[in-house]
Formats: sequence, structure tokens, C-alpha cells
Amino acid sequence: MNVLILGNGGREHALAWKISQSSSCNKLFIAPGNAGTELIGLNIDISVTDFQSIKKLAIKEEVSMIIVGPEDPLVKGIFDFFKNDKFLNHITVIGPSQEGAKLEGSKEFAKEFMIKNNIPTAKYQAFTKKTIKEGYDFLETLNPPYVLKADGLAAGKGVLIINEIKKAKEELEAMLLKSKFGKAGKKVIIEEFLDGIELSVFVITNGDSYKILPSAKDYKRIGEGDTGLNTGGMGAISPVPFIDRFFMEKIDQEIIRPTIEGLKKENIHYQGFLFIGLIKIGSEIKVIEYNVRLGDPETEVVIPRIKSDLLNLLKGIRDGTFSEKDLNISEDTAATVMLVSKGYPEKYMTGHTITNFKNCENSIVFHAGTKKHNEETQTNGGRIMAITSLGKNPEDALRKSYKTAKDIHFEGKNYRRDIGFDL
Repeated sequence: MNVLILGNGGREHALAWKISQSSSCNKLFIAPGNAGTELIGLNIDISVTDFQSIKKLAIKEEVSMIIVGPEDPLVKGIFDFFKNDKFLNHITVIGPSQEGAKLEGSKEFAKEFMIKNNIPTAKYQAFTKKTIKEGYDFLETLNPPYVLKADGLAAGKGVLIINEIKKAKEELEAMLLKSKFGKAGKKVIIEEFLDGIELSVFVITNGDSYKILPSAKDYKRIGEGDTGLNTGGMGAISPVPFIDRFFMEKIDQEIIRPTIEGLKKENIHYQGFLFIGLIKIGSEIKVIEYNVRLGDPETEVVIPRIKSDLLNLLKGIRDGTFSEKDLNISEDTAATVMLVSKGYPEKYMTGHTITNFKNCENSIVFHAGTKKHNEETQTNGGRIMAITSLGKNPEDALRKSYKTAKDIHFEGKNYRRDIGFDL
């Protein structure tokens, strides 16, 4: 079958790397892709939200399946666009309906869904510019730090954690009255701060049954010891060592199963990946957020641990045999270290030549912000490459990734040297 993957980051390179290994894959297209994906498929320079161009490509190349990497096209309704077009409705879209994508597209929708389905989460209230005074009052009922979240998509920048009540009120005003996050911040969620250890679990579902993918923990801050600004992710580990079989059963019973059952109960069509951001507080577990796609850089440690044929599993969604398909997971630990540009996540330069990355025997190099220029591979973003290695334990995997990270060169290369420090 011919497969199209939408996206251009490390997540999409990891998906393309895995899908290309399947005997069921005939042609593989990535739109728009990067310098890494073009080594294993055909890059097509199309925006992930240009549905008309995606339609033309899908028809021309006889695409049977589209795997959606980022959240934006899902929230904008690409599943529904294909389902409601007579020339496209035979194509399987791996991703939820627009209604299902609201689990990520609207934090208030996600919170209401959790409350209705008895899924544990932080106490919260939602406010608009008309109810900003009530927002100030609600902040007064909470203990610091204060958590403010833009309701809509804000490119990963819409969550603020603030220690002082005065500053929290100023930021609430900036979001609601001064459009700090644009349309995404027209409504703001204020919730209690949860103090614990964060982790992520990933699920793949056909809307009826589901399979649990490996757990992972990522590291968002730019600096060692989890200091400095939040980024898109500086590294990740899978599995999470402190999550044993019994605790995973608890997550399944209290969170995953009620989520899937809740979607069915509300007649929300959901097929594809579901990313559940969790926080472990002692022996309890609560949901921080839902994402309606795989995470990045978590994908770069989750996908390499899947031993079975991923495309064959996804074909099960297409032909109704999903529940019968096997999912085999490696016992090894996967660790990824993200190489980033100097200055990231603030202002950074691009266009630097990358060398010494092609013959990395002990690691898999997933490209993120890269491009080809005059036969050279160059930096083309803030996060450049995810260096993933497998090992018998976190120390073994990290040792390999750090050796490879050291060997790769480009001007301004930066990376965290303490991924996994807290495990």
C-alpha cells in the first residue's frame, strides 16, 4: 500500500523509519518531511493544513493511508475532510475526527470530558474577558504556584506556571485582555498545581478496542537539572522505570479505559494515537492533558521499542482486524538526546552544515529541523536531531546516545547532558 505521513519533525522521521520497514509498504510519501525522511521516502513540499493539495497528492499517488503527525491538521478536521469527500473516503486517516481532536484543541473540552467520565485531574475553572474578575477571585482560593492555560492551541507555549499571585493576575490580564496567545487565549483555564513526577502513556485505538504502547518520560527544560525555559523537548526515556506492571494496570483501569469508553459513550469517532500526559503523586495518578497524536521527542523512544510491524497494526484499523493484531514491545530501554541550535528556544540561527551523522553504528539519528542544500545537510530549526539508542538499562542507552551526540558536528550545537538524571 502507498502511505503518506504528514509532518516534518523527529516524530515523523521515526514513523517513516518504522513504516518503511514494513513489507506492506509500497510507496512512502512524507509532506513536507526533512533531510532525514527523504532518505527513506519521497518528500512532498505541501503544508500539513493544505487539505486541497493533500487531496490532489492522495488521488494522484493512489494513497491508501494517511498518518497524521502534528495536531494542527487534526484540530482543523482533516479526518472529516477525507471522510466526507466521495473521492477520498476510501483512504484511512490515522487520527481522530475533529470532535475527537478537541481533546487537545480545547483544554476546557478535555477537562469537561474528564469530569464527566470520572477521570482524575486537577481542580480547575475556565474564564473569558467577561469573567476575568471571577478569575482573579479563583486565583485567591489556590495555593502557589498558579497554573494558567490558554484553552486553544498555542504552539506549545500556552501554559504558564507562576509563583506570585500578583504576577498570575497580570498574566491572566495579558492573556484575556491583551491577546498574549491570540485566539488560543480567548478563554483561559486556571487549575491547581499538581506536585509530582510527570510521565506519558500512549495508546493506539480503532475507536472500540485499544493497545497500550510503551510509556515514556520527556525533559522539557533547556537547562540541566530541569532549569531554564520550556522547549519542545530535550530528550526522553522509555520505559519509565518507576512504572511497574501493577501501576500500569492502575493507569489502564482509572484513565485509559474510561477515556476510550467515554469517547464511545459520547459517539465521538476516534481512531489513531492518543497521548496521555500524566502526573504521579505518591500512589495516585492524574491526567495533566490529552494530545491527539504521538508526542515529540517521545515518539523517538517509543517507536524503536515496537518489535512488531506497525503498518500491519494500522492496517487492522483499516480492515477491521485491529483487535486481532499483535503488538510486541522490546524489553530494552530507549533513550534519546536532542541536539538543538544555539539560542533555542529563543532566537537561533539556521543554515549551518551538519557533519559526521551518517555512520552512527550504535544509535538511530532521527532528523527534526534539517534540510538538504547543495548536497549538504543543514540546520533548519531549533531542534535539529534526536539521537536514539537502545540498551539493557537507561545508563547503557544514554551512554550510546551521548557518544553519538558528541561525534555529530554543526555550529552552535547544544544538548542537555543530564537526560535521565532523575531516574
